[in-house]
Amino acid sequence: MISAIIRWSVGNRFLVLLATVLLVGIGLYSVSKTPIDALPDLSDVQVIIKTSYPGQAPQVVEEQVTYPLTTAMLSVPGAVTVRGYSFFGVSFVYIIFEDGTDLYWARSRVLEYINYVSKQLPPGITPTLGPDATGVGWVYEYVLQSNKHDLAQLRSIQDWFLRYELTAVPGVAEVASIGGYVKQYQVDVDPNKLNAYNVSLLHVMQAIKLSNIDVGAKVFEEGGVEYVVRGLGFIKSLEDIENIVIGVHEGTPLTIKDVGQVTLGPDFRRGALDKEGREVTGGVVVMRFGEN
Repeated sequence: MISAIIRWSVGNRFLVLLATVLLVGIGLYSVSKTPIDALPDLSDVQVIIKTSYPGQAPQVVEEQVTYPLTTAMLSVPGAVTVRGYSFFGVSFVYIIFEDGTDLYWARSRVLEYINYVSKQLPPGITPTLGPDATGVGWVYEYVLQSNKHDLAQLRSIQDWFLRYELTAVPGVAEVASIGGYVKQYQVDVDPNKLNAYNVSLLHVMQAIKLSNIDVGAKVFEEGGVEYVVRGLGFIKSLEDIENIVIGVHEGTPLTIKDVGQVTLGPDFRRGALDKEGREVTGGVVVMRFGEN
């Protein structure tokens, strides 16, 4: 058999060379179109549901959030495994689908079942889907360093500028911020002053919430021109919070600064980012599913 193939090849050199060139060309074309990945994506098709329930213990999160979600996701078409994890103030539900299932079809099915089960969750709790990425989508990480900015300022640059620039890059599913300090307005209330003015902490919270709002009204016409009427009330500085009126005491308006101190400080955090023994601020770029 082999001898016959050799005799035919010697007698048809042109066809053999033509076939060789054709195979080499096809091979080069295939190599140029084959994506190169240091870690080939062999992970399962999965959809992650994250639900925040601030301030609640893991047992409460399990009973009121994780359990209703996991039981509802068991009937999602194509779902093979449903895993629920409850932590302090947050719940994660992982739905793993059959091999070959289209990821975006699976995400749309999960959204349908979330809309159905959302009525069973506590008021104000909204489950959200994780990014359309996989377990090996962690493709790039970076840090922000500066001698002129502190960690809080670097985190603000990351959250409000750099993260959006990187999210717009084709193939990027998410840019997660890590480290630094998230700025927030903090009101340190003196309980003795609350007792003296007969004001509750809930009253202070409601006053701040109701004062941080813009009110839209109608329009009025004058000289053939319509003017839009607006009530500007969004908080923009520490002084705006200090001057919020929470009540009246003996005919005098009672403000936030009368019962406490308003400062600008870091949000509570449970982790940090370290580089060469020094705390830094940075981010992680997650690749979209199926991208090169």
